Amino acid sequence: MPLGLRWLSWRDYPDRHQRRLRVSIAALHGLDWQAVLPGNGAAELFTWAARDAASAGLNRLPSPGFADYSRALRCWNGRIAESALTLAWAEAFPQPYADCGVGDVVWICNPHNPTSQLWSRDSLETLLSRFALVICDEAFLPLVPDGEQQSLIPLVPHHPNLVVIRSLTKLYGIAGLRLGYAVAHPERLQRWAEWRDPWPINGVALAVGERLLASPRRYRRWCERVQRWTATEGAWMQQQLASLPGITPMPSAANFILILAEQSLVPLREALEQRHRILLRDCRSFTGLGENWLRIGLQSPRNNRRIVRALRQELKRTPLG
Repeated sequence: MPLGLRWLSWRDYPDRHQRRLRVSIAALHGLDWQAVLPGNGAAELFTWAARDAASAGLNRLPSPGFADYSRALRCWNGRIAESALTLAWAEAFPQPYADCGVGDVVWICNPHNPTSQLWSRDSLETLLSRFALVICDEAFLPLVPDGEQQSLIPLVPHHPNLVVIRSLTKLYGIAGLRLGYAVAHPERLQRWAEWRDPWPINGVALAVGERLLASPRRYRRWCERVQRWTATEGAWMQQQLASLPGITPMPSAANFILILAEQSLVPLREALEQRHRILLRDCRSFTGLGENWLRIGLQSPRNNRRIVRALRQELKRTPLG
């Protein structure tokens, strides 16, 4: 059984306080363990962040943006105002965060999903004096080369109005286990812990998380390996996509690339699914995007080449434009 799970007792309840996992995560970031709260994926933690955010006032959400932020806010009848992001950006990362308007709470995604823009820490730090609460989703940041330099986690001890949420499922490819964590002031996290279910994380997820994060050195080596993959495969994929007729790949800092065409990409997406069993992310669920956009997640070198071959075949069969 992988990851030492043979030592897991299936009969025992999991630790409802997740002490060992919290200590391991805190060691990665040089924090007190009480400033960390693991969750049943980032989604559960968005729900509790949204409860705080809904009571704070008007929430500024990026558009396009991840739909789970608005889902979480609707749980608590939170007030929402969207801030439109530019859909054209330079290749140089990190970039300054755009003006997000006025409000009481701002939600940030760094690197941004779905555009894959990486925002600079300096530009995000200025938001802490403008908003009563800043919620930063860093789910993909450990996959970004040199991404940690833009993380807001080091600012948490000095800013009670800052919450940073991360996902271990992205970094380790364990989405089925549902495991993420929040970093914030201990008083805020204690309040969240009192709101949630008694055992929000199952024993298997706890055991895997404890095993993966037991060694900060091993964690850093894994991040470096993943970041090399992001850099190498991302550059290759950008080059290949740019050579395809009718498609514009947008600059990307993360492990996914947004592509644009002058006409609907829905038929292309459907052809890839039906004839090649390849699924590309339909972007119509992202406010501000539409059927002219698709998001491609980086895969293994072999599968990335398979995606490009299939795209080339389908574009030859049915050209865009």
